[in-house]
Amino acid sequence: MSQTTAPTVVTCGADMFADAVAGQAVDVERVDWRPPMPGTEADLAAVATDARRVEANRTAVEAMLGVTAHLVDVAPASEVLGLEKGQFLHAGPPIEWERASGPLRGALMGGAALEGLVDDPEDAVALFESGSTVSLEPCHHRSAVGPMAGVVTPSMWMWVLEDRATGRRTYCSLNEGLGKVLRYGAYNDEVLTRLRWMGDVLGPLLQAAVRGTSEATDVTGILTQMLQMGDEAHNRNRAGTLMLLRDLSPAMVTSAEDGGFAAKDVADVLRFVGGNDHFFLNLAMPACKLALDAGRDVPGSTMVVAMARNGTDFGIQVSGTGDEWFTGPAQVAEGLFLGDFGADDANPDIGDSAITETAGIGGFAMATAPAIVRLVGGSVPDALATTRRMHEITLAENPRWSVPVLEFQGTPTGIDVSKVCRTGILPQINTGMAGAVAGVGQVGAGLVTPPAEIFPKALAALAARVPR
Repeated sequence: MSQTTAPTVVTCGADMFADAVAGQAVDVERVDWRPPMPGTEADLAAVATDARRVEANRTAVEAMLGVTAHLVDVAPASEVLGLEKGQFLHAGPPIEWERASGPLRGALMGGAALEGLVDDPEDAVALFESGSTVSLEPCHHRSAVGPMAGVVTPSMWMWVLEDRATGRRTYCSLNEGLGKVLRYGAYNDEVLTRLRWMGDVLGPLLQAAVRGTSEATDVTGILTQMLQMGDEAHNRNRAGTLMLLRDLSPAMVTSAEDGGFAAKDVADVLRFVGGNDHFFLNLAMPACKLALDAGRDVPGSTMVVAMARNGTDFGIQVSGTGDEWFTGPAQVAEGLFLGDFGADDANPDIGDSAITETAGIGGFAMATAPAIVRLVGGSVPDALATTRRMHEITLAENPRWSVPVLEFQGTPTGIDVSKVCRTGILPQINTGMAGAVAGVGQVGAGLVTPPAEIFPKALAALAARVPR
């Protein structure tokens, strides 16, 4: 007597047919297939047949995954980045004052007052309009990253991370906390007073603590642990911040005794860091950049090595195309707003913090931090689905950074330009939202994706580089 197996129907495209079949008690295997992005067919074929691609991507991914970031110093930007008076760094791809968004302008105005270029931040507008004594440059161009507006001035203190195997370093400013802060475009007296305290007390004490520790803090290792503890390392950094505080607190106390810091200074710093759940973000970002920079400049590689936004443009850089930026208009995030703020108050997406998603955490690891949906919106099933979906556009999984609820599967790592163009799936980013008007500060947090057109631009550049 022969046995028969119940049929399974495979469907793709719209769910209407699948739902109708499933309604008749027939097993359905749904395939999430869609045509490639319009106009990319020829470029996809050229890149797919590039004999270098497979090995190039393997090289780029292995280089990225091989990096371990250690915290080796804290120092002013004038020392570690060579910034001089009148030079300003900012988040995202290159931009001029004329096209700068409200929050970027506000941060630059506050930065000018902090550096003593003007007495009143409002007077900085004329300074930047003339452009004769000031200059703007992306943080990425100096091996640095900056959250939100990302403005860095010479006197700001920077975290210094190093890959011990190669000696390469990356940098990021210290986190100010939430609310009315410079990185969200606020520049009132409260903001400037806090920044001056950070320069006079927080930075020097952290420097003494970092230099006074017997063993450099393994930032990559903290990232591994915090992903197991409910952080995704972009908009949730509570566990990471507390682990950093655990590592540095003893050295802070010792440094205070040896270096002449007052007990009140130590207490103020411990209170500030402990009360700022986002403090570790400014270490997660340069750790991700350090890893991704190792995967740069591999001919034939389709791996994205940077995603960054300046509040006007969203830009990406790709391993196989060098330092070229591919840009499109930044989008306004969808999410939750503070107080009476709404979508009309929000500036388009801004900041270098999407380097976390580029490395496979942040929005790509939302499944490991389901509580994040309370900040950025959505639901827990959405968070799980997002991480699963990002595996469809990436080259690998990161064995260091795993997701417990997904059977400890590694986070999706190495965004592949060709896969994005072939599937139409865009990278998912969770982010804070700055007010569109300079001086307002943070107005909410939410979810956003890059403008779709930047990936076909990058794909075309890759196709043009395929040996003929």
